[in-house]
Amino acid sequence: MVTAVTEGIQVSVEVTYQAEFSSPHQHHYVFTYKVTIQNKSPYTVQLLKRKWEIFDAAESPKIVEGDGVVGQQPILETGESHSYVSGCNLKSGLGKMKGIYYMEKLFDGKSIEVVVPEFQMIANIFHN
Repeated sequence: MVTAVTEGIQVSVEVTYQAEFSSPHQHHYVFTYKVTIQNKSPYTVQLLKRKWEIFDAAESPKIVEGDGVVGQQPILETGESHSYVSGCNLKSGLGKMKGIYYMEKLFDGKSIEVVVPEFQMIANIFHN
């Protein structure tokens, strides 16, 4: 698990290689990642947008942007957290992701760019 904190907003990411959904011989590797966002700041925030940078050893880097996360724009009061699971397909068994969550402080409308820490996606293709 990797964790980063920006202005009191903590983002933790845990990655799992999904061997049962992957086909290495067809250059198809599936990863899921669980993100937990914890509001340790003194203000209420809302996650409005996201931007991901996806790096795959077999391809050029990709940028993916959109509203919210998995169709939601969660509002987090002080002490609250929000978790979700999403996924990424790679053509190689080696990659990484990092990103930014664009949030807004609801009391004054100020924007915050919250760092999503870089995390590795490494396929465990060796079996004992």
